[in-house]
Amino acid sequence: MLPLLSIFLLLFLSRQVSASESFIHCLLNHSQPSHPISAAIYTPNNGSFSSVLQAYIRNLRFNTTTTRKPFLIVTALHESHIQAAIVCAQTHNLQMKIRSGGHDYEGVSYVAEVPFFVLDMFNLRSIHIDVESETAWVQAGATLGEVYYRIYEKSNTHGFPAGVCPTVGVGGHFSGGGYGNMMRKYGLSVDNIIDAQLVDVKGRLLNRKSMGEDLFWAIRGGGGASFGVVVSYKIKLVRVPEIVTVFQVAKTLEQNATDIVSKWQHVADKLDENLFIRLILDVVNGTNRENTGRATFFALFLGDSEQLLSVMNKSFPELGLKKSDCNETSWVQSVLFWTNFPLGTPNDVLLSRVPQTLTYLKRKSDYVKEPISKAGLVLIWKKLIELKYVALTFNPYGGRMSEIPAEAVPFPHRAGNLAKIQYAANWNEGGDEVTDYYINLTRKLYSFMTPFVSKNPREAFFNYKDLDLGINHNGKASYQEGRVYGIKYFKGNFNRLVEIKTKVDPGNFFRNEQSIPTLPN
Repeated sequence: MLPLLSIFLLLFLSRQVSASESFIHCLLNHSQPSHPISAAIYTPNNGSFSSVLQAYIRNLRFNTTTTRKPFLIVTALHESHIQAAIVCAQTHNLQMKIRSGGHDYEGVSYVAEVPFFVLDMFNLRSIHIDVESETAWVQAGATLGEVYYRIYEKSNTHGFPAGVCPTVGVGGHFSGGGYGNMMRKYGLSVDNIIDAQLVDVKGRLLNRKSMGEDLFWAIRGGGGASFGVVVSYKIKLVRVPEIVTVFQVAKTLEQNATDIVSKWQHVADKLDENLFIRLILDVVNGTNRENTGRATFFALFLGDSEQLLSVMNKSFPELGLKKSDCNETSWVQSVLFWTNFPLGTPNDVLLSRVPQTLTYLKRKSDYVKEPISKAGLVLIWKKLIELKYVALTFNPYGGRMSEIPAEAVPFPHRAGNLAKIQYAANWNEGGDEVTDYYINLTRKLYSFMTPFVSKNPREAFFNYKDLDLGINHNGKASYQEGRVYGIKYFKGNFNRLVEIKTKVDPGNFFRNEQSIPTLPN
């Protein structure tokens, strides 16, 4: 006689199988003869299931034997496949995760605690550039590298303000804000989006006009996955000079890094808006084989080296930038430089979907409102050296970022911010013990940084997904749980996002661990 627990387990598994089968049956029934969905459906019985799932897992923490796997993947080949997935998932009360590039830091686009399937967007990657109107339609499954390369094919004086990692998917990057090294000149990706196509909870394919301005506002920084499935965005290209200049200069504590970092804080957000200088603080071996702090200054200047040196000598002479530090190149090559490819690397490397490195990782974020004192910097260096394996990256604000109102799009971090911080820990070994060790390092540093960063709320960047800020279980307490992280990510814009969510998806079908909740009944 089977134990009671085994009987329950068998019943549960048989229900799972029957639910999966009936879901597939529904998908096939909703398939258009001209665009059959059968080729887009992958179940664990399919020999390619694992490779399709793993192809866009960008954080090895979520590629383990114990990671919960989807019971099915739909690799949409046409808009109708998205519509079928939405309609059938609601009919069968199934959780759907939407993945474009798989770069979600917490794996939210392809992992869940409940049974789920993945709607994978990587096949929907078309890019149509219109240089004459200086616009482009970009599908959500395209990567940033593909966008940059297609622009380069048509023009050497146009670009787009988005991230510096070419394998990041457009869907998540744009809908969560999207920033890069031209944000002081042109703002965020979402500040340069002028139309979109989205499939809503009713399975309708909408554009800006038919979805309305509220929903169009929400999917430009509020996270598309809370409101529907974004199929494509229409972006406004920006002008770039034929020649830009990049540099990377590192200074250790022995080379006066503290004083130079202190000065950077006072000028980085006030410099010429054509100049973006990222600052990375990490730990390296010093000359005496003991660990020391290193500050690396990574820059893009939209102009030639002569102009850059003039700006630097006037505003930031402490760095001691020399002509030999400066590399004049094209804008598309500057993207490769920022991704740590040597200058001269063929531009078509941007079309590769294989990441340069794949590691286990944890990220967190903060915002700095006031310069940190030199005494504070000394303490931070001491903590970094103690923890050793966590780096801090400061991205300067100011320029165009200070001019755009905080309510223009859901992304609220505008005037009054000196810089955004990313906390980063990477490691190459699996196992819970190792993972907990490195995640703890980031939490310790985050806790230590409390006096130096924003307060009430302690702000965070939505695209630097961090489940430490709160998890939504999407039950009766959904609104209360969502408000905890929502206020940190969106500040005063959270309330409007909730109102729009309640209006367009009252049943909370589009949900995940940090989605926008609906208003409580």
